[in-house]
Amino acid sequence: MATSNDIKNGTVLKMDGHLWNVIEFQHVKPGKGGAFVRTKIRNITTGKLVDKTFNAGAKIETATVDRSDYEYLYMDGEDYIFMDTDTYDQIPVNPAVVGNAANFMLENQKVTIAMNEGTPLYLDMPPSVVLEITYTEPGLQGDRSSAGTKPATLETGHEIQVPLFVDQGTKVKVDTRTGDYLGRVND
Repeated sequence: MATSNDIKNGTVLKMDGHLWNVIEFQHVKPGKGGAFVRTKIRNITTGKLVDKTFNAGAKIETATVDRSDYEYLYMDGEDYIFMDTDTYDQIPVNPAVVGNAANFMLENQKVTIAMNEGTPLYLDMPPSVVLEITYTEPGLQGDRSSAGTKPATLETGHEIQVPLFVDQGTKVKVDTRTGDYLGRVND
């Protein structure tokens, strides 16, 4: 058992029979009354985001979460197959666990998988990845400003918005958390 004072970003809590991942936390000490911890937590299985407040020193139950480095290998039916880079064991991961990370994963992509008692909980992708644009409308001569954007399809099949001057075949850096275009990458 831990207390609410031990809450940090990434802590996994056991509440109401579910596992919750702490996204944000803030220790608050008002001038009057007792201190408390304000949190934003995400249900690991459903993805639901909830604001929850704990009194300072309140008992909470934390879950043991092991984070290991894995490499994405391939899709097998519905499941994504990952290989542990230390033991070379392969594990299937449900698409619900992979979530939006699938939009930015290519074969041999390195990710960190958080596991609880052998069950994959969620994936941690690198903050950005480099992907090639497989299709976008050609930019017009003179479209060199940063004023406009156009849709572009990445090699993973995901569509993002890019500036007008970006052409098909260009490698771009993409933010894996938001899906935003971060810039061109020179080979």
